[in-house]
Amino acid sequence: MLIDFLKNIFLFALHIDSNTVFPKPLSKAEEKSCFESMRNGDQIARNRLIEHNLRLVAHIVKKYASSPAEQDELISVGTIGLIKAVSSFDHTKGAKFATFASRCIENEILMNFRAARKSAGDVYINEPVETDKDGNALTLLDLLDDGTDIHEQVDTLIRSKLLYSFIDDCLDEREHQIIIYRYGLYGCSPHTQNETAEKLNISRSYVSRIEKKAIVKLRKMYDSSAF
Repeated sequence: MLIDFLKNIFLFALHIDSNTVFPKPLSKAEEKSCFESMRNGDQIARNRLIEHNLRLVAHIVKKYASSPAEQDELISVGTIGLIKAVSSFDHTKGAKFATFASRCIENEILMNFRAARKSAGDVYINEPVETDKDGNALTLLDLLDDGTDIHEQVDTLIRSKLLYSFIDDCLDEREHQIIIYRYGLYGCSPHTQNETAEKLNISRSYVSRIEKKAIVKLRKMYDSSAF
């Protein structure tokens, strides 16, 4: 299930502009409208909420990143926290989304730092990994058990199969290798850019460049497809 979750994040990444200029934040009215539409199953509204809050991710990452390469890595990590925030936020309770999302993003980044100091075997399914807006601890199991309906699962399966075909058809050998190792495809476990660089005996910056180039190629394939 965790691997599937990471695949969904990768699929979303294909539709994010690869340059550093993120979309402007939504107005309060636009944000409310998107959350209301999302409650009715509107995935476009969900993606819009994520895309228009990427500036918040970049702002928070600046506090933690010590280099441009680490900043790229942490933006990916922080975006995971943002996606969780959008999925779990209840706009009807009057709380400010930016405040809730900031906590989720920071929690995800801090969790990533902790994980880097631990082996995968030290991470437990019932270990608290973040808190909700009421301060209650959420475990990895809580985050994964999100009640996804069968229609969404089928849609994800179709997109995943399409992704695999694009990976095989349009990526060169090095791009293919890095994307599979980074995002845990074909039954592999996902790895950070550092782990990927060490595994392939190349620099982290080279991994980052090749990863971005591959995602641009895959995004073009998605944009030109009929899906």
